[in-house]
Amino acid sequence: MSTPDFFRSRLDAMIDLRHPLAVLANRMPWTSIEATLTPIFERRAREGRTRSEIDLFGIAPKLAGAGPSAAGRPRLSIRLMVGLLYLKHAYNESDDSVCERWAQEVYFQFFCGEQYFQPHMPCDPTNLVRFRQALGEAGVEELLATTIAAAVQMKAVRPAEFERVIVDTTVQQKAIAYPTDSRLLEVARGKLARLAQRAGLTLKQTYEREGCWRTSGIAVWMPISRRYN
Repeated sequence: MSTPDFFRSRLDAMIDLRHPLAVLANRMPWTSIEATLTPIFERRAREGRTRSEIDLFGIAPKLAGAGPSAAGRPRLSIRLMVGLLYLKHAYNESDDSVCERWAQEVYFQFFCGEQYFQPHMPCDPTNLVRFRQALGEAGVEELLATTIAAAVQMKAVRPAEFERVIVDTTVQQKAIAYPTDSRLLEVARGKLARLAQRAGLTLKQTYEREGCWRTSGIAVWMPISRRYN
């Protein structure tokens, strides 16, 4: 049990508990989420290997290196990582920006389970990438279902809204020409000819009836009538 900090104010005393994030933080089944996701992030037990040791009674086999490894830094809390993942999608943030915004927003920190304001980033943004990879598709679906259930319980959405799903599958071709080198040169030639005409310059040849053809990586001008002969 943590000891209260008498020199800092708690977040629940600094914020409006009627804020949507504060209400959602109190309605989310964090205990159930942590119980579901904890087995995914537990340290895997190693099989170990058997080696022989000599004691007072002779040679005896001993299992070494078995069980979970104690190496590495402790993992971050599941509520923190799940909260960051939800805030990232809810506010359309990137991995970097959601961590930076978390260090400034008291509501973000309260939603992720912090009791006191933390003036630093919660984790490295790459931790969110590894968390999503370890979570997998099944874990993301579980979080989505939990979030929807909490929203229905808060009456933020109605169950009838999930009875029908509308998917826009309209496909329309665009009248966009691919900007090839020869086409770009032809457009540039036409603009230069028009600019020269406006300026009153007389050109010996405007190449209006000719086009650009690329041969062996070199652009050469030749009449259009001879281009495909």
